[in-house]
Amino acid sequence: MKGYLYYSSIEAKRNYAFIEDLQQHAKSAGISLRLIVDDERPCEGADFVLFRDRTPALAYKWESMGHRVINRSQVNEIANDKLKTYEFVSLLGIRSVPTRKLQAIDEIDSYPVVLKSVDGYGGNNVYLCHSRQEALDVATQNPQLQFIYQPFIETNAQDVRVFMLGDEVLGAVKRTGVQSFKSNFTLGGTVEKYCLSYDQVTEVQQIARALKSDYIGIDFLLRPDGSWLLNEIEDPVGARSLYVTHDFSVAEKLIAYIVNTLK
Repeated sequence: MKGYLYYSSIEAKRNYAFIEDLQQHAKSAGISLRLIVDDERPCEGADFVLFRDRTPALAYKWESMGHRVINRSQVNEIANDKLKTYEFVSLLGIRSVPTRKLQAIDEIDSYPVVLKSVDGYGGNNVYLCHSRQEALDVATQNPQLQFIYQPFIETNAQDVRVFMLGDEVLGAVKRTGVQSFKSNFTLGGTVEKYCLSYDQVTEVQQIARALKSDYIGIDFLLRPDGSWLLNEIEDPVGARSLYVTHDFSVAEKLIAYIVNTLK
């Protein structure tokens, strides 16, 4: 079996340990897994392309050429557009953070509010605004960005990321922000293993099945009363917090999933 692993060169450097883990387990499974970056392209006859980027148009191009892309371009498109994510889960009846596309600052009728760029990730371009002037400053200073806005929901800076492999829960972590309302692990937040309830498992499986995803992260804001609201879907999702809190190789499980899926 022959596959390709695609990253941008910048992200490949940041994720070198995960790449090495993937290639090691691919080799053990009898898979030739070659890393390609930037303008490099998979050759004809590849069994799959493990797509670790945020360019759905490129994923779609390779699908059109007959490649099995993991995740599908539609998954990549929805996960990397916060407004499309909200629209998608709303159709499923999933409880989520109310989200609207920002057309003008005067549309915002209550504060505090969270402004996010539509295509941001990793906690970048996320702003907590307590007044109209703060929101106006954010929009003025970032004219190149398209924003969505959400009401600020008190969570004690905690959220849950659920890692899905197909429609099975690979693991879940609770993330807690440190001196910030953002809980991202890469921004200094702390993480711990989180056990899902039966209803929570049912909910994330509903999302993964409807999305027909392979490997994604689903983020929920965790409210003080223990309930949660879907916040974002991540593709590609980073596995650092899962490695820290769980005692298995994410790469090994992902390779095994690919083998079983392609069979």
